[in-house]
Amino acid sequence: MSQFRISILAADSVLYEGPCESLIVPTPQGLYGILAKHSNMISAVVPGRLSYRIPGGQEQYAAVSAGLVKVEDNEVLVLVDTAERPENIDANRAKRAADEAKEAILQKRSIQEYRSAQANLARELNRLSVRKHYEDSLEKK
Repeated sequence: MSQFRISILAADSVLYEGPCESLIVPTPQGLYGILAKHSNMISAVVPGRLSYRIPGGQEQYAAVSAGLVKVEDNEVLVLVDTAERPENIDANRAKRAADEAKEAILQKRSIQEYRSAQANLARELNRLSVRKHYEDSLEKK
């Protein structure tokens, strides 16, 4: 299978840099697939599950937050606020954080605090979803 170069960068870390066979990224329009020799483009990334396949390897997953993806000359750059591998997600901590965000939403404070709590809740629910998908895939092996 043809390859392209990919860089998946979070604000504070590098999730992966190297060769890639395929990438699926969550966008406002839905999941968007990228293969080698994809046309140049830029799109927003929304919180969700990103997946990519490295040459000769299994599909890899990550929980990502908002950001952007750029494809140019067979190179892909994914820039997001946060990116976590499912095995690094502490499900109990994510559940507690989601509960705290739900409580903050119910507090009905300022609109800014409300939106912040909504974003936090979406992030934690996404982390839990990616962790569950990872655990389910391990059980199938």
